[in-house]
Amino acid sequence: MSHSIEIQEGAIFLSDAHYSPELRPELLSFFQALNNEKVCTKQLVLFGDIFDALFGYIPYTYEKNKELITLLNTLSLKIEIYYLEGNHDFQLTQFFPHIKVFPIELQPLTCKFINQNGYIAHGDFNGAFGYRIYTKLIRNSFLLRFLKYIDSMQNHTILKKLDVYLGKKNDCQNFCGFEAFIQQHIQKYTSGDFFIEGHFHQNRSFYIDCLNYINLGAFACNQRYFRVKSLQDNQLKLQEIQFKSGDEKYG
Repeated sequence: MSHSIEIQEGAIFLSDAHYSPELRPELLSFFQALNNEKVCTKQLVLFGDIFDALFGYIPYTYEKNKELITLLNTLSLKIEIYYLEGNHDFQLTQFFPHIKVFPIELQPLTCKFINQNGYIAHGDFNGAFGYRIYTKLIRNSFLLRFLKYIDSMQNHTILKKLDVYLGKKNDCQNFCGFEAFIQQHIQKYTSGDFFIEGHFHQNRSFYIDCLNYINLGAFACNQRYFRVKSLQDNQLKLQEIQFKSGDEKYG
């Protein structure tokens, strides 16, 4: 599988929906709109944390999200889908056989749009040393299998408590000092034309030297997604669209 992709004009970018059937069900309506072609695209890029909790080797997280997983797999037979794993959804290839899944170790992913080159990522690829150790541990298949065993023995107590904790989080907070943080965060990746990621939920863009940095807004905050457009000089531009279930047609 190639570790670089070609972004298409009209592609849809979506990040950080933190889907929960009980607490944040709106994403199901969005994918139904895609499936019914009320929202149209040939390419969908998912920037991670699409699910609030979906972990490979943990059947309980699959069963909770089964309806949306099934719908995504149906969509993947119609359109091209890329999935950048996040810190809430990982070890996903077993769930999505026809979706191109990129784990954290392959991010940032290089990409091309017309005559521009850039990077895309979920956003949690370059944390402090302790966080990097944590990300390796939580994605470890042996640890996940062990968690599956413990969780089953305790009638899913651990994951139910995790659901409660995640449900109380505020996904829409402002990140003070964000621009200075990002300059350090992507300092190894400033040679391209653009860098697009999610994770931080800030819905902000700015230039670092000649690089156009874009942090995607979280779908969880106001059901927004982004459509790829090109300016007259073929530069990549993102059009923000707010999804409202029940509307007849979207851009």
